[in-house]
Amino acid sequence: MEQQNDLLGTEEQPIVPPTSDEKTMAILSHILTLVVGFIAPLVIYLIKKDESSFIAAHAKESLNFQITITIACIVLAITIIGILLIWVVLLAALILVIIATIRASEGKLYRYPLTIRLIK
Repeated sequence: MEQQNDLLGTEEQPIVPPTSDEKTMAILSHILTLVVGFIAPLVIYLIKKDESSFIAAHAKESLNFQITITIACIVLAITIIGILLIWVVLLAALILVIIATIRASEGKLYRYPLTIRLIK
C-alpha cells in the first residue's frame, strides 16, 4: 500500500518489517547528512547493502537526494538570483530530511520528491 504525496515524497510499507537495528541505520542514513552530507549514506549503503534491503533502500534514497541537492546548489550558485535562492533549497532539504527520518523510524520506505535517481 503506497501513500502518494508529490510535495512531501512517497512512503510505503516494506514487505518484511525492519528490525530495530535496521531502523536505526536507516535513520542515520538520513540524519547524518545534516553533518557530513552525502558521505554518511554512501558509507552506510556500501557496508549494509547486502545485509538489509530496508537499510539499502533508505541509504540509496538519501544518497540520491544529497547528490540532487548538491547539483541544484551548484546550478543556483552560477547566477546572482540563484545565490539568493540557495537558502530556500537548503531549507526544503532540511524539512525533507526530517520527514524521511521520521518515516524511517516508523519502519516505512520513503522516496524524496524531485530527486534524480542516479544510484539504482
